[in-house]
Amino acid sequence: MEAKKTPKADLTKKTGMFLNLGLMVSVGLVLFAFEYRSYDDGLLKDLGSIEDDFEELLDIPITEQPPPPPPPVEQPEIKEIPDEVEIEEKIEVNFDVDVQEETVIKEVEITEAPVEEKAEEIFDVVENMPTPPGGMEGWNKYLSKNLKYPTQARRMGIEGTVYVVFVVNTDGSIQDVDILRGIGGGCNEEAMRVVRNAPAWEPGRQRGRPVRVKMRLPIRFKLS
Repeated sequence: MEAKKTPKADLTKKTGMFLNLGLMVSVGLVLFAFEYRSYDDGLLKDLGSIEDDFEELLDIPITEQPPPPPPPVEQPEIKEIPDEVEIEEKIEVNFDVDVQEETVIKEVEITEAPVEEKAEEIFDVVENMPTPPGGMEGWNKYLSKNLKYPTQARRMGIEGTVYVVFVVNTDGSIQDVDILRGIGGGCNEEAMRVVRNAPAWEPGRQRGRPVRVKMRLPIRFKLS
């Protein structure tokens, strides 16, 4: 017949609690052993109060030194100068001079330097511009009488304005005829021919003297 223990006498239920209590006590002892320190009374000294030997700081006022006196100015010494003594000298002039030879002064001839002739300048604008015979009205009459419409331009229906540039010389003659802007079809060549064969113009003048002037004129070609 088996003997049964009463629940109150069963100690296995409290083994966990006792185990925890044991671990807590062990850990507490270990921590106490590490934290415990012993102090030597001989190492502690009473420092007491230390008297400082620092000197008291005194407020030293800033003293201003007066500027040094200026150096003495030396007065210039004024010396009396005696009156000027007039010294009279006798100068003997001998006018009896025998001139044996006559001095001949050669005449100096001043010749003018040769003036280098510069090429006549061509002006674009002058005080009095060149004019054709009879003015612009006479020029239009000359063009209408002598200008011929080129056959090629008439056949191709070309019309427009040709701008001719040329130089009017000091004697009124015309040279350096060229086309500034043309229209083709033989109109350029016809315009240059008419200008080259034009009668002499009245030359342009600058400050009252005739000069060479470059002219630019339009010549219009229009089919009727």
